[in-house]
Amino acid sequence: MKINLDSILIDPHPLLRAKAQPVTTPLSKVDQKVIMAMRKYVHDSKNEDLAEKEKLRPAVGLAAPQIGVSKQLIVVEIETIDEQGESSLIEYALANPKIIAHSPFYSALATGEGCLSVLEAKPGYVHRYLRVRIDAYDCINNQQIEIKASGYLAIVLQHEIDHLNGILFYDYIDQENPWLAKENTTIIE
Repeated sequence: MKINLDSILIDPHPLLRAKAQPVTTPLSKVDQKVIMAMRKYVHDSKNEDLAEKEKLRPAVGLAAPQIGVSKQLIVVEIETIDEQGESSLIEYALANPKIIAHSPFYSALATGEGCLSVLEAKPGYVHRYLRVRIDAYDCINNQQIEIKASGYLAIVLQHEIDHLNGILFYDYIDQENPWLAKENTTIIE
């Protein structure tokens, strides 16, 4: 299975608004191929030469419904920089992820959010929980895990989990005042 821009479903495709089905774990061979192709897309999309050659748009995450597979599978890959300036790659390939706890505080990206499946700009704050705890099956290490995430990682994980529930990021934007921050919101630059 190979994924490129031609594989990505575009809003208003009805599958993007459907609830995805849970998968059995450990993954079947078919589901393994899907998640491996998703990991490859997200990883390769950050390489400018590969992205141009393979028809990829840069991404930090991808959910199976975005490629026409209505299953609860997501991939997230982000680079973080610690206080010492050291960068590290955080990668998750998850099956059946569920938010099991969250903080009472919110965060939002200063520039708003984007999505491979939403081509037109949808400006505004997308308020998400500042911290989340997620229960999921780790498809890389083949085990059930609990993830504690905050800030940008929490935002990306919530964005991808929303795809599994038929929710798109712009559903959270206040249509009357898109750049109004809710109380208790941290704006992430």
